[in-house]
Amino acid sequence: MGGCVPASRVSPKDFIRTRLTLTPLGFRPDISLYRPTPQSGLIAWLAEQGRADEPPYWAYAWAGGAALALYLRDHPELVAGKRVLDFGAGSGLVGIAAARAGAKVLALEPDPIGRVALMLNAEANGVTLTLCEDPPEADVILAGDVFYSAAVAQRTLPVLAQLAKRATVLVGDPFRRDLPLDRLALSAEYDVPDMGGGAPVRAGVFSLR
Repeated sequence: MGGCVPASRVSPKDFIRTRLTLTPLGFRPDISLYRPTPQSGLIAWLAEQGRADEPPYWAYAWAGGAALALYLRDHPELVAGKRVLDFGAGSGLVGIAAARAGAKVLALEPDPIGRVALMLNAEANGVTLTLCEDPPEADVILAGDVFYSAAVAQRTLPVLAQLAKRATVLVGDPFRRDLPLDRLALSAEYDVPDMGGGAPVRAGVFSLR
């Protein structure tokens, strides 16, 4: 019979490699990510996987992650030679930026497709990210875009506050409504794209107090 494969049988690894496009980021052209195009069929493929209601956070470069990636470009000494956790890693952008700055990077990402995506992105950029199931011991925690809703913020803040007792926690976010500004100290601001396109937005890099 013919060689057509039903979309539901296309593995995440094969889908990302064949249907998403590996392209350099405009704000950090030294880093490339697999990103969808209108022709990728991402939404249809997710529906075939039974995940139509789960947004593919891993498929895009979010503004908070972009700000952290630029901050690490400007201040590589913050992570060079250190054990770093990319918390809620998504595409792996922040972890890749940390690895480029000389860090040993661990990645924590709950979405199984996200874990595939970030490992493919790391491979494409010639760096190593090590997946972990729970927050490990680390010198620096990097958390991009982890306060995008009230429910997520309620779960995330206590975990990061606990980690901050023994590590430096840096947060990247475009000043979303649920960002706990009373717990954060602003370190830098950048104008960056959000979700890969559109007009730049203002995003900050913060340290958790």
